[in-house]
Amino acid sequence: MDHIRVVLADDHPIVLAGIRALLTADLQLELVGEATNGGEALPLIRSASPDVAVVDVSMPGLNGLELTERITRECPGTKVLVLTVHEDAAYVQPMLQAGARGYLLKRSAAEDLLRAIHAVAEGGIYLDPSVAGHALTDPAATAKGAEPGGDREALSPREMETLRLIAQGFSNKEIARRIDVSVKSVETYKARAAEKLGLRSRADIIRYAASHGWLDALTLR
Repeated sequence: MDHIRVVLADDHPIVLAGIRALLTADLQLELVGEATNGGEALPLIRSASPDVAVVDVSMPGLNGLELTERITRECPGTKVLVLTVHEDAAYVQPMLQAGARGYLLKRSAAEDLLRAIHAVAEGGIYLDPSVAGHALTDPAATAKGAEPGGDREALSPREMETLRLIAQGFSNKEIARRIDVSVKSVETYKARAAEKLGLRSRADIIRYAASHGWLDALTLR
């Protein structure tokens, strides 16, 4: 990837200006559009096809959750990085479940935004350390057997490796290439692992991965 093409969506002009200034410091990043609300952002992202969309949660028109769901569904080539002031689980978990690949607090932007953009653009996941505990903790996961030490059937080595790579943001095609099997086999390993562990969504897989230390670095790839 020669340049990482980025679209910004935030309803605060001062925030947009600050992010714009940060992006200019990285010659690998190219800002291809800005929007001040979700309604403006979606058509912009459709037309510009950026690699990464940096979006706020609270915006007029389409809010960040609705926008993320639409981008994930309609623009699969664009990765969503959430940049927000909200750090409680009521915001974090729904955004991950909607398809966001990164979640960064605005107070961390000066130090971590560029790193987060690179991480999600390369197919990884980025979670602000301050929200990781909220994002990866779900009492329901324990009830479904996602915590270690339950009576669930053990994963095979292939199933475990597939699940780990999924949690780290790799596509089925990328996983197939890495472990030298067919895409169909990857889908089978994923389905079997999810069934054994009672994992129903990507957020469940991420939580399971975190509980096993697979995401300790938080910035993956």
